[in-house]
Amino acid sequence: MEKSRDKVQKKPIRPIAAICNNMGIGKDGTLPWSLPSEFQYFLNTITKVSRPGNMNLLIWGRLCWNSHPGNMFPLANCLHVVLSKTLSSVPDHAHFLRQDFESAVDLAAEPPLADIIETIWIVGGTQVYEDALKHPWCDLLYLTDVMADFDCDVFFPEFDRQLFKLQEKFPDVPSEIQEENGIKFKCQVFKKEIADTM
Repeated sequence: MEKSRDKVQKKPIRPIAAICNNMGIGKDGTLPWSLPSEFQYFLNTITKVSRPGNMNLLIWGRLCWNSHPGNMFPLANCLHVVLSKTLSSVPDHAHFLRQDFESAVDLAAEPPLADIIETIWIVGGTQVYEDALKHPWCDLLYLTDVMADFDCDVFFPEFDRQLFKLQEKFPDVPSEIQEENGIKFKCQVFKKEIADTM
């Protein structure tokens, strides 16, 4: 059955990640670096909404979800959807379970959640990032450049740097190089240059 498009509210889809020199984002189910202030920036970004009562929807791959400590939940202003083709029930601390990326996006774009969801944040892993970057609603990419080499077994997908352009300055994003625990990093935002239509 064809979905009625008049009830769909387009939502911005925004992948967010920290990547080291080789595009690595994780090792053995955890972060290979310790950057508490960068993690705080991540939390501040994904929990920010423009008005009380609104929420953001976070889309997680199952492995990525399992790798995060339970004590980071609940997150203010966030609803969580975990993607899995094998799970039969919603994991602890999550709100929804979906089998594929598109049906997770539909959650945010259709009633009853459409009126309260502001942004769809994509928090990993690799395949979920790939699906997000290809989606026509993806407008911004938040990537922290961890300026060091780490041994990783999970990587951020290659993306078109002609299509996604690095912004010199961006609201609420520190533009200077920061350093913590001897590791330099820089918070960056890439903006999709081509205006997509529905």
